[in-house]
Amino acid sequence: MPSLKLPSFKIPQVYKVSVQQGNVITQEMIDRLEPGMTKVQVAYIMGEPVVRDPFNVDRWTYLYTLEVPGLFNQNVKMLLDFENGELATIQGD
Repeated sequence: MPSLKLPSFKIPQVYKVSVQQGNVITQEMIDRLEPGMTKVQVAYIMGEPVVRDPFNVDRWTYLYTLEVPGLFNQNVKMLLDFENGELATIQGD
């Protein structure tokens, strides 16, 4: 009795979409920030923040996440504090 040889085939892989959310934050953008900048100048460099604290208008929170399924997850958080309308402190990852 001859043996049957089944045709070989590949099972298609599910396409996984990269998910990017929030404000893109680059080191170049951070390097351009200087204490004493106005909110307009900061917004020009960084863009408007996605999250604004309704109880503290002098704190801007920038969040950025990038997820590439099966490869990596990147999360970046930056806090910019203003005093008298000028950039006072920068905190973050």
